[in-house]
Amino acid sequence: MDLPQAFARFQPITLAEMDGVKLQDRVDTKYVFAETELPGLLSAMAADYRLLEVDGKRGTEYRSLYFDTPDLRHYRDHHNKRTFRSKVRFREYIGSGLIYLEVKRKTGRGRTDKRRLRVEAIPDELHGELLRFVQEAEGSRDEFRPVLWNHFTRYTFVAKDRPERLTMDIGLRFSDPQASGELGGIVVAELKQERADRSSAFVRLMRAMGERPSGMSKYCIGMLTLQRPVKHNAFKPVLLKLRRLRKAAKHQPNDA
Repeated sequence: MDLPQAFARFQPITLAEMDGVKLQDRVDTKYVFAETELPGLLSAMAADYRLLEVDGKRGTEYRSLYFDTPDLRHYRDHHNKRTFRSKVRFREYIGSGLIYLEVKRKTGRGRTDKRRLRVEAIPDELHGELLRFVQEAEGSRDEFRPVLWNHFTRYTFVAKDRPERLTMDIGLRFSDPQASGELGGIVVAELKQERADRSSAFVRLMRAMGERPSGMSKYCIGMLTLQRPVKHNAFKPVLLKLRRLRKAAKHQPNDA
């Protein structure tokens, strides 16, 4: 079964229907695995999840511009595993006309809080009302500058029997004015729940596949993909996993 066939098996859900499962204050659990695992996984998920469909299309193109402080505080906080840390980005849902400024914060005890503000376009600089929104959301007086872009295709699933959302991102690409790079063959899945629930159908499927939760910040991995001269010792395990998954994908038979 190819991916379009696998996605076609899911009952659709609309954006309006999904409004009741926003989960802006939530527990996030990430998994990183090879794209070759997707067809079988999707087949096993179809009975328990619905798939977001917009204008008859399943899968939404995203692009994001990340901002950080001049000394890259957000990157350093993530690398140093600080309990309380933030990310600032503009995110555009390609083709929908929707663009948001988002401040995503880790608030302790594994919880994530996201605040966002709708904007008309992605600016080159963060100032005025937009800067004040970010400073208030993360409780700082810092200045910010653009650091990198990422692009990917996201599939969004909603559980049929509980307040749970699941996103799967594929085709990850990163860029800045000097360089570009990509993470083909990789799926980054993020489970969003009110509280961690190991009875989730997706958690059970991941466990059956031998997949454990695996933290991976697209922003931080983007920095390393673009070969920025930043400290990265803490990210060596995920870098090794990504290298292993991509190497295995290259040796996958064409008819797999």
